[in-house]
Amino acid sequence: METLELPTKKGVLYLIPSPLGGNAPMEVLPLTVRKVIEEVTHFIVENEKDARSFIKRINPKKDQNSLTLYPLNKFTFPEEILTYLDPIQEGVSMGVISDAGCPGVADPGAEIVKMAHRKNITIRPLVGPSSILMAVMSSGLNGQNFAFNGYIPIDKSKRKKEIKKLEKKSFDYNQSQIFIETPYRNDQMLQDLINSLDRNTELCVACDITLSTEFIKTYSIKQWKKMKVSLHKRPAIFIIHKDPLSI
Repeated sequence: METLELPTKKGVLYLIPSPLGGNAPMEVLPLTVRKVIEEVTHFIVENEKDARSFIKRINPKKDQNSLTLYPLNKFTFPEEILTYLDPIQEGVSMGVISDAGCPGVADPGAEIVKMAHRKNITIRPLVGPSSILMAVMSSGLNGQNFAFNGYIPIDKSKRKKEIKKLEKKSFDYNQSQIFIETPYRNDQMLQDLINSLDRNTELCVACDITLSTEFIKTYSIKQWKKMKVSLHKRPAIFIIHKDPLSI
């Protein structure tokens, strides 16, 4: 008599947030994250060493030899990624861990999530810190209409042009414009914004979010010109808003 094979139940893809800095993970992450880390052994990660350290801090008793880690960074070949979700098809749940913050948000994990959707895999995002959303929350700017623009050009002329373009977009659509910079260039970014933006345009700088050195301030450009602050090598989010109602 022929035996019918039942289809294997698929695993789940968990999107696992991590702290934004060196603080203890469980100070900023919910218990759900710990529970998933305890149960899952297959992880897609940006940096293997950092991921192992994060997992160990969450669950010191977890056997590191039991972990299967898949690298996802600028050195990963596209053809490698195609097989990363194969364990889920066999019923094994997996987790995506970002270096900092939430996977898939300004993060290479978005490619894995897109692939999971195409494969009809259940995706479960877990609660955790997002520097972008926390910056918007604490900015006092438009939290109903905003856009994240990633990095803006390094070239001086192109940068100034992009800054003015984002300022105009903010004014035309009443939309807060969010962007980031490589931390060691933050001070230059702040100076470029002060030099390029209208004196009444508002600028929020949200730096070291969730850390003991956290700095979050929103001022007009004319007020920023009177400020002295060092952002060198400190992760920061910049938000500008030119309010059409204040003109």
